[in-house]
Amino acid sequence: MMDKMDIAFPHLGIYLQNVPKSFMIGNFEIALYGVIVASGMLAGIFMAAHIAKMTRQDPDLYWDVSIWIIISSIIGARAYYCIFFWDYYKENPLQIFNLRGGGLAIYGGIIGAILMIFIYAKIKKQNALEIVDTASYGLVLGQIIGRWANFFNREVFGEYTDSLFAMRLPVEMVRSRDISPLIEEHMAEGTNYIQVHPTFLYESLWNCGVLLILFLIMRRRKYHGQIILAYFFLYGAGRAWIEYIRTDQLYIADTKIPVSLVLSLVMMAFSLIVDQIMRARIRKNPSLEVTSWQKTPADKSAETNDADANNVDANNAEAGNSEANDADANSVEAGDSGVNDAETGNSEVNDADVNSVEAGDSGANDADVNSMEAGNSETKNESGRNTEASVEGQSSEPVSGA
Repeated sequence: MMDKMDIAFPHLGIYLQNVPKSFMIGNFEIALYGVIVASGMLAGIFMAAHIAKMTRQDPDLYWDVSIWIIISSIIGARAYYCIFFWDYYKENPLQIFNLRGGGLAIYGGIIGAILMIFIYAKIKKQNALEIVDTASYGLVLGQIIGRWANFFNREVFGEYTDSLFAMRLPVEMVRSRDISPLIEEHMAEGTNYIQVHPTFLYESLWNCGVLLILFLIMRRRKYHGQIILAYFFLYGAGRAWIEYIRTDQLYIADTKIPVSLVLSLVMMAFSLIVDQIMRARIRKNPSLEVTSWQKTPADKSAETNDADANNVDANNAEAGNSEANDADANSVEAGDSGVNDAETGNSEVNDADVNSVEAGDSGANDADVNSMEAGNSETKNESGRNTEASVEGQSSEPVSGA
């Protein structure tokens, strides 16, 4: 048995007690459903403004349009829900205005928001697809948070399950029309709770993955509108299988066909077809490709000025380097000239020394030769005189023998 306000995830070992649906401020009761939905919307606006700043857009534009988007999305979400659940509301028309009890269909909110963006862009002469792409990030974050409003409201759950994420809710806290025959079959005798798929949790987690993928393709965007098309496909794929197991489905009139399931499949097909058309156009005319987010004229002017300043700095740096190189070259040449002159001077000195040495050696050699020649001449003259004297002495003595 469970207490009235308890919620449990038995296979995860989570048992929550006294989970409120509302709180009181004075005599006024405030539903947590509304608080969480409003928190999701506010977080979505902050996200869109942040993305605008990241992509060099004007964040104030998104704050200005947000109030109109909130109004149009609430009207669209409520109208969508009431139209496809008209059998109840035609009998209780005043309940159409009772938003505190839930009954906001996300697809109606998306349709209302997109229509308002196109109207606003037309009036303000803005790029509607650019705004829609940027707002997609805020939309997904708003859904991630907003789905937890269904948790506190004990709604948006699926058929019976005994899986890991199975959730138990007290029967008296849920709408009787949301309890399917399959759920009733699995209610054990003597228990006061149902055990179901927490489809609100599945969708919240799925949208976390969608948001991550949208961030991954942010800088790979090739055309305006690509982000919202990616959202249509990714969210549609998740919503299709989640819608299939929900028990609070809205059906096409006089059928048992879930309208949200059909719309999910249509969104997926639409996104694929338009994406292929846009890519084919870009292949034929590459100038249509958008490789980065659109920049404002002020951003482009600032970038141009920065580029010009960088070019001037680069030219000045090159001129300075050229002058320094010329000065260095002249200094080197002057140094080389001085060295050459010094070498020339040294060469001349060496030549003079060599000549002096050679002259000295030549004079010495000539003097030695002359001295030797003079000595030899005197010796020869002395020898000649001695020889003549000897001959005269031999002639005056008698010769022996006859």
